[in-house]
Amino acid sequence: MVSDPARLQIDAASQSYDGERWQFRDLSLDLRAGEITAILGPNGRGKSTLLRVLSGLLKPTSGRLGLNPRTGFVPQEFSGSFPYSVLDVVLMGRARHIGLFQMPRKGDVEKALEALSVTGMADYAPRSIDALSGGERQLVLIARALAGENEVLLLDEPASALDLRNQDVVLSLLAELADRQKLAIAFTTHQPNHAVIVADKVLLMLPQAKTIFGRSEDVMTEANLEALYGVPVQSVRLSGEGSDKAFVPLFRQRDRKGNRP
Repeated sequence: MVSDPARLQIDAASQSYDGERWQFRDLSLDLRAGEITAILGPNGRGKSTLLRVLSGLLKPTSGRLGLNPRTGFVPQEFSGSFPYSVLDVVLMGRARHIGLFQMPRKGDVEKALEALSVTGMADYAPRSIDALSGGERQLVLIARALAGENEVLLLDEPASALDLRNQDVVLSLLAELADRQKLAIAFTTHQPNHAVIVADKVLLMLPQAKTIFGRSEDVMTEANLEALYGVPVQSVRLSGEGSDKAFVPLFRQRDRKGNRP
């Protein structure tokens, strides 16, 4: 069986801003068509830095990076000082297809509307981006990346500020994009269960710049997650729809009745 092609690769890459504190060292990974990679790690461990390296915004201190020019980056939030319409925000994803000082053409608008349709946000095209909820804005930012006709999507904690329903919406969309459009997708998250639900591969960013990368079922273990977060983690089996496995942190704090959780 022929595996899906690699869309983006790094080989033996290391990153440090000062030559003393390393975000990661000797990291090799590939992002393949139709696969989702989840990147997990505590705050300050270098997840966002790695996304910047993968997107080409930051050159690694050492190692080799095989860039893909058709890579779309989805930030946690849209930052703009003007109340842009949803359609205008998505059209920004067409920047490399539009000449300098040129206006978007009919084809660009069609691509933007198509991307909004894929994310279920077509009816929101004329609305102000500032009037949307957090979940709706996240879907618009994904549509902006899709409008660029990218082969790789890199998402910085796409579900971190969302309620449970919108987390489900975003994760389901990522799975659909990988399965139907064969995009190579990588996203950062603090939630191990997000990785369990949708990720084919997982990268754990451990202390001392160590990393573990591999198939989700091999990497997502109680021992690995405890080493990652410094908190005991228990794997539980579930019944019903969706994944039959989840991870529960065993916090040291007792409940209000004095019992262990």
